[in-house]
Amino acid sequence: MDKQVERLVNNTWDKFQDVPRSRRLLIAVSGIPGSGKTTLAAMVTSRLNQLHAKQSPGTHMGSPLAAFIPMDGYHLSRAQLDAMPDPVSAHARRGAAFTFDGESFLTLVRKLREPLCPESGTLFAPSFDHAIKDPVADDISIAACVRIVIFEGNYLSLDERPWKEAAELMDELWFMEVELRVARERLIYRHVKAGIAKDKDEAAKRADENDLVNGKEIIEGRLDVHEVISSKEDTSWAPEKQGVEGGVYQ
Repeated sequence: MDKQVERLVNNTWDKFQDVPRSRRLLIAVSGIPGSGKTTLAAMVTSRLNQLHAKQSPGTHMGSPLAAFIPMDGYHLSRAQLDAMPDPVSAHARRGAAFTFDGESFLTLVRKLREPLCPESGTLFAPSFDHAIKDPVADDISIAACVRIVIFEGNYLSLDERPWKEAAELMDELWFMEVELRVARERLIYRHVKAGIAKDKDEAAKRADENDLVNGKEIIEGRLDVHEVISSKEDTSWAPEKQGVEGGVYQ
C-alpha cells in the first residue's frame, strides 16, 4: 500500500480508538477536479474495513466500520438546472459550487453528528448515476454500526457557506494536492470515457472552461486543513482498482 495511504489509515485507526461509542469520526477529503480524492477516499475506507474485520473476526459480519460518501450525489438534477435563470450556462458550469445542493449535504452531516444510541436508525445519502447523469436519492445507506464516515468532494474545505459549516463539523479535513497539468490530463480522459465530451478537444475545452475554473476557486478559497496529500501517477491508484467507476464508489 502507498506510504501516504498507510499513514493516513494508521492515524485514522489510532484516532478512532479514542472516539466515544456515542459518536462518529467524520473526515472530509477535498481537492480540485481530477486530483484523485475519490480514489484516496475509497482506498482509506476499504483499508479501514479490512483492519476492522481483522481485529474482530466473525463479530461484525456484514457490518462495516467505515463508509465512503461521495459528494456527486448532491449534484443538482438536470431538471433543476433547466429551471435556473440561465439554464444553458448552468448546464455548462455543472460541477461549480452553485450547481450542488450544499444545504442537503449539510443536513446529512448534522444528522451524522447526532449522538448514537440503541434507537439510532440507518441514514441515507444520494448517489450519482452516470448513465442517466442525475442523482439517485437515498441510494447509499449509513447504518448505525458505521462509526467512521469519509466524505469526498470538491468543495468540502471551501470557506463559503454552507460548505464551511459542514467543514466545521468534521473531525479532520484532508486536501489532495495535484499539478494542474496532471489534473487536466485526467479530466480529458474522464470526460471522453464518461461520454461527457465526444472527443479530446471537447473534453479539453470543458476542463479549461469549467473544471479548472472551479479548481482555482477551490484552491484560493480553501480553509486550513489537517492533511495535504500529494496526488501521484501510479497504476495502483487507478479508480477501477478501488471499485470506483466514473467517479462513483461501487
